[in-house]
Amino acid sequence: MSRRFRDDPDLVYLVRDYDAVYRRGSAGGSRVIRGHLRTVREAVSDVFEANPEVADRPPQALPVCAHLPRALHAGTRGPMADMSHSLLRVADRLHWEYGYERVPRGLTEKYGYCEVVGPRGPVLADDLVLGLVLFAPSTTYPQHHHADIEESYVAISGAWSENDAAVYAPGSLILNVAAHDHRITTGFSEPTLLAYAWVGPAERLRDPAMRFSPRRR
Repeated sequence: MSRRFRDDPDLVYLVRDYDAVYRRGSAGGSRVIRGHLRTVREAVSDVFEANPEVADRPPQALPVCAHLPRALHAGTRGPMADMSHSLLRVADRLHWEYGYERVPRGLTEKYGYCEVVGPRGPVLADDLVLGLVLFAPSTTYPQHHHADIEESYVAISGAWSENDAAVYAPGSLILNVAAHDHRITTGFSEPTLLAYAWVGPAERLRDPAMRFSPRRR
């Protein structure tokens, strides 16, 4: 017998926490970011309206998951406390993966991501992906981009930088428009846990063709 989204309170509360971030968070005066927040909110509302099936993907851990308890504990003491507490309820159900056919040497121990809402579930959706990215301390996530996918990150715990432009703390949001090259680095002493949202064409979200960008000479 299939389960529906609204029959799973732990997932419902977690997705509501995502919705709260994109509903109550500031756009910082940016019309572009404001539009992205609205798009994500509307897609989340569609998920609640559709009440999709919950896909029972088997839990899967990666080496970086050894840092997840620390990241969630730190998150419960910051502005993303509600989401961190909700994640603690589902942490043993998450399916962590790399997303790349070839992962750079050294990154296999320091990186992983999982979907919460999206084509790969557990909450099935075609036009939205909500997920998590976990980095170990002192990680460099190489330059990459996502064709046709608009992406935002919200920091749950840890300090991180994108393209060496600024340091982002828990609660901060950054938007990457489609095809924007970006590189992520993380702090030396603590893991970094990011929530992310992807919006774009359904066929691209099903097969994002994740690739690292060629190094610039």
